[in-house]
Amino acid sequence: MKYVEGSKKVFLSTGTRFQREVIWALGAIKYSAARSNVKLGLLDSEVGGAIQSKAKELMKGAHDSAIVVDVFQTGSGTGLNMNANELLAELASAALGKAVHPNDHVNMSQSSNDVGPTAVRVAASYATARDLLPAIETLIRSLDALARRTSKVYKSGRTHLRDALPVTMGQEFGAFSDAFRRDQDLVGSTVGLLHELPIGGTAVGTGLNADPRFGALVASELSKLSGIEFTSARNKFRPTRLLTDVSSLSGAIRTLSLDLYRLCQDIRLMFSGPLTGLGEIDIPTQEEVAGSSIMPGKTNPVTVESTLLACAEVLGLDAANASAATLGEFELSMGVPLMGYNIVLQVKLLSEAMRRLSTMVIDHVSPRKERALAYAESSPALITVVSPKIGYDKASLLGKKLAKGESIRTALKGLGYSPKEIDSMLDLRELVKPGIPSRKV
Repeated sequence: MKYVEGSKKVFLSTGTRFQREVIWALGAIKYSAARSNVKLGLLDSEVGGAIQSKAKELMKGAHDSAIVVDVFQTGSGTGLNMNANELLAELASAALGKAVHPNDHVNMSQSSNDVGPTAVRVAASYATARDLLPAIETLIRSLDALARRTSKVYKSGRTHLRDALPVTMGQEFGAFSDAFRRDQDLVGSTVGLLHELPIGGTAVGTGLNADPRFGALVASELSKLSGIEFTSARNKFRPTRLLTDVSSLSGAIRTLSLDLYRLCQDIRLMFSGPLTGLGEIDIPTQEEVAGSSIMPGKTNPVTVESTLLACAEVLGLDAANASAATLGEFELSMGVPLMGYNIVLQVKLLSEAMRRLSTMVIDHVSPRKERALAYAESSPALITVVSPKIGYDKASLLGKKLAKGESIRTALKGLGYSPKEIDSMLDLRELVKPGIPSRKV
């Protein structure tokens, strides 16, 4: 493979290779292009059939080891496109016993400048539909179940990491479930922007040397292969020169990552202890791996922390994508191979993290009800219950007494409330929903 051999001298050699999803997308494009060119009467059916056959093999992973160009290559993705062209030409030539040309036949009606941006969008769309959206759904179901299981577990709320009014554990987990539903909608709507493909625009978006019907035919074939409704872009100049739709998907994944990061931080704090931390929950599954090489019996939230690392990587990849999306001038983006690699990696990282967090953590959270209840009943913030009756200033003074160790019940008794009235005001079932309990006394 002449181009590939030459690329080794001029591309970077970092050992960073394109993922299976990108190779699948590239094989699907070459299959669809050959099939479309045969339909249009531009490509000999025997040659076209051989290219399609070998492209199918590429899609299935039979030739992954032959896609050797580094991710850090020419910005249009010419290296990746020519790697596939030369590989498929060699394979088809061997199968037919006659020459199949990488440019004249495999790359017919195409340019690296429309193949590369198309491959990025197809790979990202395919990975998001197959992995990311189902993983979000799995996490939502797990959080919904946990919210139901802990709907009557009363605990102290916390703001600024200081004691606040009581909440239920179910309300806390329910908040995250609602957040991930919004994230699911955001990712689902944003990935739709990638379904308009530049294929058929060839070198600069004009479509020179391609039949005007070619782009729509390829998009139709890709839709059949992927189960995703791809279309030929109305304006092929836009997706050839701009990758802001891919950057938008990266941004949606960043939002998802931020919510996942926050969930993991809260779980770590709730699991802290067992004696000197909050200790509001147990996660039995985390005991399967030793938490320390020197402290026997120590248990750490290892799956949670693995997820935090994945989230941090996703945030960094999004920053790289924002920068890569600015590369290029006039008719072409120069961030194609890097963004293709990054967006698929983001999807893979978060999909794995959410599936593992759901099955190894969320599904096994065991609330320590008594400890959580003790925190809720001892919070100085409970003085807020009577502030509508006695006013904010007097309530602040009582709050300071509580902060010094005086119980809320003693403080309320000093204000002249009877034990029955105090029980009514401090009924946690009433304090975790809207209303003014002191007015009912």
